[in-house]
Order: sequence, then C-alpha cells, then structure tokens
Amino acid sequence: MLLNEFTGTAMIDIDFQSLRRIGLTQTIVGALGMLRDASGTLMRIVEVQREHFALHDGTTEHRARALPQLLRELQAGNESCTIGDWVVVQTDDAGDLWMAARLAPATVIARRANDGRRQLLASNVDTALLTMGLDADFNPRRVERSIAMVTAARVEPVVVLTKKDLSVDAASRVDSLRERLPPRVPVVAVNGQSDTARDDLAPWLGMGRTLVLLGSSGAGKSTLTNTLAAASQSTGGVRKGDGRGRHTTTARSLHPCADGACIIDTPGLRTWRPDADERSLAAAFDDIEALATRCRYRDCRHGGEPGCAVRTEVGADRLFNFQKLLRDARRIEMTQLERAMLRRKWKAIGKSGEERAREKRRPP
Repeated sequence: MLLNEFTGTAMIDIDFQSLRRIGLTQTIVGALGMLRDASGTLMRIVEVQREHFALHDGTTEHRARALPQLLRELQAGNESCTIGDWVVVQTDDAGDLWMAARLAPATVIARRANDGRRQLLASNVDTALLTMGLDADFNPRRVERSIAMVTAARVEPVVVLTKKDLSVDAASRVDSLRERLPPRVPVVAVNGQSDTARDDLAPWLGMGRTLVLLGSSGAGKSTLTNTLAAASQSTGGVRKGDGRGRHTTTARSLHPCADGACIIDTPGLRTWRPDADERSLAAAFDDIEALATRCRYRDCRHGGEPGCAVRTEVGADRLFNFQKLLRDARRIEMTQLERAMLRRKWKAIGKSGEERAREKRRPP
C-alpha cells in the first residue's frame, strides 16, 4: 500500500508493506515528522560505495548520490550517511536518483579510530548478532567488550557461537561463556552452514527487524548471512597456522531474510574502540555495578581495597576486562592536550625506572 506522509509542506511517498521487508517500523515513519521541505520517496541505504549509495525501495535496488545540500548539512553536524539509514530520494529530469534528506537514526553502532574520529558501522539496528567461532576465534574478553559497546548504543546483543559442528569442546565453551555473562544476554550456538541456524535464531528474525553481524574475520558472518538470507556472499576459511580468518567481506551490505527481517553483514573487526562514555559502558556490566553498591567504600576501585564485594563474586578475568574497557573509554574522552600530558607522564615514569635500574647495576 502506498502512503503519502506529509512533513511540513512536503509530501513523501511510502510503500509501507514493501519497505517493512527491509526494516521499516512505525518509529521510522514517525521520524518523518522531523523533516521539513523534503519531498520524494523513502528508501533505505543497503550499501555505501565510494561515490554512490545502493538504495532499496523494498522491491528494487537503485544507485543514487547525495545532493550537495545534504552533504553540507551532514558535515556541519559532523555526521555522514551509513548503511541502514533511511533517506528521502528525488529523481531529476535525466532520471538520476538523488538523496535529498536523511532521517535521524533511531540507533547507531560506531567505533572510534586511533585519532578519536567516529566511524559509523550501521544504523537503525534492533539486534546485534555478536559472532564468534568455537575454534581458535573463541575469545570471551572480546565478546564482553562487544556486548558493552552495542548495549551502550541501545542495541540488543545476542552472542552467536558458530562452528559448533567443528569444535570438539563446543559444549564446555558454551557453558563457560553462559556462566561468565549476565543472564540477560542470550548465547546461541549454531552451525552456520545448516538451515537449523534459522530455527536457532528465529526469535530475532521477526518481520521488520534489522540485525547486524559483528565479529572478527573468519567467524562465519558471511556464511551465516547466506543461510539466513539466502544471499550469495563469498566465504573463506581460516589460516591453518593460527586460526585467523581471511577477509571475504570487504563492504557492509544489507540483505532481506525470508522471515521478514533484514540482516547487515560487515567486514571483520580487528579493533573496536569504545564509542560511548564511561558511564554507558559501565552500565553494560550491570552485575558488577550491582555488586559495587555493597562494597565497603563508595569509591572502591575493586583492586586491593578491604571489603570489596566485587572481587569476591566476579571472576578476575571479567573484572580485568571491565576495568580495561573503562580505561579505554576515558582515553577516548580525553582532549589531545590531555593525551599528550598522559604520554609525557608515562614517559617520565619509564625514564625514572630505567635510571633506578642503572643505579642498581653500577659497581660500588
């Protein structure tokens, strides 16, 4: 059914039933009311290319570019378009498509570059499938950090452990991870090449939902995408020496699933620096936050303080990971001057230690 949505004095065409197959929700439709003087057709970005965007109208994929006015508006707000964005598209006299406006995203998953710049990964996502192999890719610390970051972005995390058919100790690894993580975080083990993976992940594949696959190279993201969406993503194995994956997905892409959801496949993440403040990340470790209220001292750092309720209940490795994530968040929030001062401080400490070591080695 084609609807006409009025925004101020403008009119936007929406084929709700078709767009629902690629994630349109009433929340997104409601966000159209924030636009002013934008006319055209609503579409979704399904792939970001160098100079063009691949857009989908629920039935057909199109190529489009962004109008200079939209680019200026985004740059002024230090923003950019990314996969998952909803945009209003206009057609010129030559039949070319142009993105005229972007709807404010309901959710954004991003990371920080080494220089502090924000890099968008996906927008308007309901659920993040945090993919990790039950082979050499298995890394509880990494998945904990991923949970914290997507939770801070107000996206539901689901841990998906792949290659359960190839791991001899899959059951014990699944049990150990469930023990370590809060009960609110689902942990699902799948064989990404089997159709049973659809049944295993059915609770998150409902009509109109958008999922994103996040994980390292070789974790099986593209294989799982092929199974869930009947897509034709190329897949690759892992290196025999260290089990590290080969990059087979080089760009993010969105694919409709048979059950009515859509899924965003992403390239492997080598690093994922926090894109959230310390408070938001700490809230993701809600078990530690709850225990901290029972510590003897209100400013307990869960180190060597007496009466610490956290150290007695939380595993040392999980606590170490929690504290490291918060340190990373503090560094991201620092100004360049503060970072330079911190580097000078540790450089001076290092030099002082070297001088003391030399003094000890000198003969009397």
